[in-house]
Amino acid sequence: MVLEQVKIDFNVTPEIKRFVYVYLFGTQEACYMVDSGVAGCESQVEARMAHCGLTPENLKGIFLTHAHPDHIGTANYFRTKYGCKVYASEGEKRWIENIDTQFAERPIPNFYNLAGASTPVDVVVGDGDKIDLCEGNVLKVVRTPGHSADEVSYVLNGCAFIGDSVPVKGDIPILVDVRATRATLKRIAALDCDTFYPAWDHTYDAREMQAKVAEAEALLNVIESAVKQSKAFAVSAAVKLRIEPNADSEGANLLENADLAAIVDEVCARLSAPMLKQNPLFKTTVRAFL
Repeated sequence: MVLEQVKIDFNVTPEIKRFVYVYLFGTQEACYMVDSGVAGCESQVEARMAHCGLTPENLKGIFLTHAHPDHIGTANYFRTKYGCKVYASEGEKRWIENIDTQFAERPIPNFYNLAGASTPVDVVVGDGDKIDLCEGNVLKVVRTPGHSADEVSYVLNGCAFIGDSVPVKGDIPILVDVRATRATLKRIAALDCDTFYPAWDHTYDAREMQAKVAEAEALLNVIESAVKQSKAFAVSAAVKLRIEPNADSEGANLLENADLAAIVDEVCARLSAPMLKQNPLFKTTVRAFL
């Protein structure tokens, strides 16, 4: 069975350059994709498929780990052109099937150029599901939320495709639920797999994965500590500005926004990472720790 990693480069803004990995696996008779990259990378993926002996016309399924634009961007293209099924979790389905809803709730720069088009989810997957593939292979679904509300990972023959579920040291930590992320890290560390395939980094063997999980847990602890210290700083600043949170809803919103902006600034300073302020999603991460 072929297993190919495809690196997709893209820009969130002219200043923020990112990349994501799409994974292809299967045989010439039946092949599959884990995540689909950003809109516009269709020809790159098709060319890689042909290069490694896979036939786009025999693409049977796209397994989405979650709904963010860099993972769903070509799903509608491949589904429409080749008739493959799209698989995703119930909690991510709403954003995949309606990208306008996703943008309204999670606006990011360049969103529509990255996300492509809304895509019907043909098969809703849940934790513990087993999906029969070609030649007797079985893909297992493992729920790994935290980075997003209902992210899933997929396990096949000792290989785990883990999306963005593990924060990477040195990268921008993006998450919506700290408690869920910590539980996910424990779950991934306990998987009986030989190789791990993340969306934002090179592949890891089992020993390296344990080290990456430990690094991720340490990173969460550092951010949590910085947020706790910074929260006290922001509240003090708000009081000095005589903002009364209980006076009315407008005042409460002003305090919350003032607090969050001050906390983000202070966290970035404490982490010696001012570049994190360039990414609007880091505010969501900080809010998750409050």
